[in-house]
Amino acid sequence: MIVFVINVDLMGILSRLSPICTPPDCKSYLVGGFVRDWLVGRDNADLDIAVSGDALAVAQEAAERVDGRYVMLDEENGVGRVVVPGENTPWHIDITSYNGNIEKDLLRRDFTVNAMALDLADFIEEKVTLLDPAGGEEDLKKGLLRQVSKDVFAADPSRLMRAIRLARELNLEIEPVTEETIRLNSALIEQVPGEKVREELVRIFALPYAANSVRYLDDVGLLCRIMPELEEMKGVKQPKEHYWDVFDHSIEAMAALEFILRESDWVYGRADLRADVPWSGEIEAHFNGEIGSGSTRRTLLKLGLLLHDIAKPRTKTIDEEKIRFLGHTKEGAVTAVEIMERLRFSSREIKYVEKLVYHHLHPAQMSNQGLPSDKAIYRYFRDTEGAGLDILFLALADYLAVAGPRVNVDEWKMHIEQIKYIIDVHNKQENEIMPLRLVTGDDLIKEFKLSPGRNIGRLLTMVREAQAAGEVSTREEALEYIRIELDKGASCAA
Repeated sequence: MIVFVINVDLMGILSRLSPICTPPDCKSYLVGGFVRDWLVGRDNADLDIAVSGDALAVAQEAAERVDGRYVMLDEENGVGRVVVPGENTPWHIDITSYNGNIEKDLLRRDFTVNAMALDLADFIEEKVTLLDPAGGEEDLKKGLLRQVSKDVFAADPSRLMRAIRLARELNLEIEPVTEETIRLNSALIEQVPGEKVREELVRIFALPYAANSVRYLDDVGLLCRIMPELEEMKGVKQPKEHYWDVFDHSIEAMAALEFILRESDWVYGRADLRADVPWSGEIEAHFNGEIGSGSTRRTLLKLGLLLHDIAKPRTKTIDEEKIRFLGHTKEGAVTAVEIMERLRFSSREIKYVEKLVYHHLHPAQMSNQGLPSDKAIYRYFRDTEGAGLDILFLALADYLAVAGPRVNVDEWKMHIEQIKYIIDVHNKQENEIMPLRLVTGDDLIKEFKLSPGRNIGRLLTMVREAQAAGEVSTREEALEYIRIELDKGASCAA
């Protein structure tokens, strides 16, 4: 028995649509994801309505009736959207036409759980008339994602990625025949526009256990068709300190990151490994911050870890039986940009991941000789341009994924202490030291009779670094610091 539960605001919207979406003018059905989510009690602000009439005309009139905004989604296929302001998030009502029989229309859809419909007129009157020609309700109860027919992926290859994303979002298992059909049709993903692949990939990466999803994408043959560069990483051996080859290391680094970010468990993760990792509401909010449309730092950091060693295969050398990957950070950053451009990520998203890959060894290099200097920490955060904290967490995940089950707890805790120290010094520099501007370019021009130009910028940068290191703290000390620097330059010139 279906229990009728519906959002009050939505019922008000649908009631206002009733005159144009009910017989005799139009026969209409709620279809797709809304019906699926409604059956399991899952909130969904996206509605799909299939109408027997002109969908675009219905959508335009609907926008007027509900004080919404009409958006043309697909003129060729007659899909219109109505955007209605909501209390927390807007409602999106997509209106399409069906020809003839609604059940035949449902059987042309992708998965059984999306091939159900509710009679809109009955729904408004709080009656339930569920149309379910493919058995979607039973599959929901069994926790299965099943194709409606064997041709669903050939008809629309973007469904290959959608299947994995929906299974993860809804906690469903992809039914074996459907899984095999995905494998057989995996090459079709190469026909899907980059922006569609990106959208599904970002949504998959936004979910917990994204590392497991990456392994599944690889298992069904999709991952390396989306990013062929990853294929080269398989089987590439690393120095003995590494537990995994380059490919498996990169996926395990993703899993370790999800563990560190309190998002998912990790098979090699233990409470004592995560207990001392720096964490706060402020840090959590930082990683939840949006970088691009739909992508957060958290999401793109996972992608950065998947790609951080992408150039190791082509930079690998063996010198006296010692394996090296010289220049892999620089080449890897270039490759990461190429991959993300192909997938139509925004320039801001690309720049962020490029910095992650290029600088991912920087924290370890800073700490090679013990605790880094205040000046080195200042330069690190300056050079990483807003991604400094993110790269520190990437470095923690990378460290765990080097040793895997062989991690030395004492060494790990020492590594965490170094990361904490870098964060603490940076916070002090940002909040206490650097807000005070000791000198300006005008001060240098007047005091030392200098000409405007690059030299002014160089001297100001030196002062900022000295200030961050605690070497100068007043205007007078800053000017004296510059005077000494200028005298050195004059001596060298002589």
